[in-house]
Amino acid sequence: MLITKKHLSRRTMLRGMGVSLALPFLDAMAPAQTPISKTAAAPKTRLCCIEMVHGAAGSTAEGTAKNYWAPAKDGRDFDWSLSLEPLKDFREYITIISDTDLHPATAWSAAEEGADHFRSSAVYLTCAHPKMTEGSDYQCGTSIDQLYAQRHGQDTPLPSIQLCIEMVDASGACDYGYACVYADTISWASPTQPLPMTLDPRMAFENLFGEGGTPEDRLARQKVNRSILDWVSHDVARLQRSLGPSDRSRLEAYLEDVREIERRIEKIEKYNASGATRALPAAPLGVPDDYEEHVNLMFDLQALAFMTETTRVSAFKMSRDVSGRVWPKSGIKTPFHPCSHHGESPAKVEEFARLNRYHVSLIPYFLKKLKDTPDGDGNLLDHTIVMYGSPLGDSNVHNHKRVPVFLAGKGGGIQAGQHIRCKEGTPMANIHLTLAHKLGMNIDSFGDSNGVIAI
Repeated sequence: MLITKKHLSRRTMLRGMGVSLALPFLDAMAPAQTPISKTAAAPKTRLCCIEMVHGAAGSTAEGTAKNYWAPAKDGRDFDWSLSLEPLKDFREYITIISDTDLHPATAWSAAEEGADHFRSSAVYLTCAHPKMTEGSDYQCGTSIDQLYAQRHGQDTPLPSIQLCIEMVDASGACDYGYACVYADTISWASPTQPLPMTLDPRMAFENLFGEGGTPEDRLARQKVNRSILDWVSHDVARLQRSLGPSDRSRLEAYLEDVREIERRIEKIEKYNASGATRALPAAPLGVPDDYEEHVNLMFDLQALAFMTETTRVSAFKMSRDVSGRVWPKSGIKTPFHPCSHHGESPAKVEEFARLNRYHVSLIPYFLKKLKDTPDGDGNLLDHTIVMYGSPLGDSNVHNHKRVPVFLAGKGGGIQAGQHIRCKEGTPMANIHLTLAHKLGMNIDSFGDSNGVIAI
């Protein structure tokens, strides 16, 4: 039997007019009888950074005593807390890191007092103190996601993607003397270059799959009202003839996933263009009124982007500070921002903990997607680091102590399945520095870090 080292390139694309689809990992991408780890198809670590604003009930004195966020036990034999219990099916992939502080988000002068909501998001991934300004001379720091994208994301079609759920102000001044950009994004390519976040699933879809060809090609394709898959059908048929049965099945499942997302976006756009009353009348046509539907679409797009290595880096902002949104499915009727200002009332602190739990309960949808997706010698969740957290601690008093954070995934060799309680006063930046090392970045410090965390 002849054994050949000939194989399909990991960078193979399906192309058509205004369409460019990267492929998921296929067995044909690894040379015969060669360990995947020794090939160009060896899985690379993906990084997803998720922010949920307004802190957590578990960061209050009441919530700490009742273990609303951080479990009572350290180590691997921890019991799930009220807010984190929805993650229980992914225990072996979860790393809870409690009791870190985000000092750069605090007020450093009297003029900055009370403005925590308007600078915190800018600090979440940068661990840098933002310059107080209402103009375009903003200054913060390079975020951890962009540090990774700049050093190791240049061999993917997109170095990174930035997504969000709540409406953004995009420009101008917000309250307390801060430019709105500080609250609009969590990704900073440099201390003076904040990156815009995409709200519309249609735009996110086009960024991932519609970048091929010229702008005229893309506009013409969209006007014809055909699936993007129609434009690559010739390439698909040619590729399928060269694949084995398992690869053909995997390719078909991937293309169906792409088409299903496309159908969902089309359905949303059709409803929003129908003249029916909308809960979010100012939102773009592709944005669904239903929060969970919007979140799940964005998670699906990130999963496809990671599967195909269209990018290895994503940032996802799931809400915006001072949001007054109400989530009926959470069972909590109090709007988000007022709920976070609970006045230390035990009943209201517990109510906020249950809202935190609801937000965390949306993450397993994404984790399951990653775990169910083959990737080289494992699955995507084996090769991904998901960071979920908030730059606020006790939002009732606007402090940044005991900020809520957990990691999901085993990317970078993380020994997951444990709760790590840090020494009081440990900078949150120590988490970022630790992740930088796990991601292969040889840096000595990040933000106000003073060490690393043993994960």
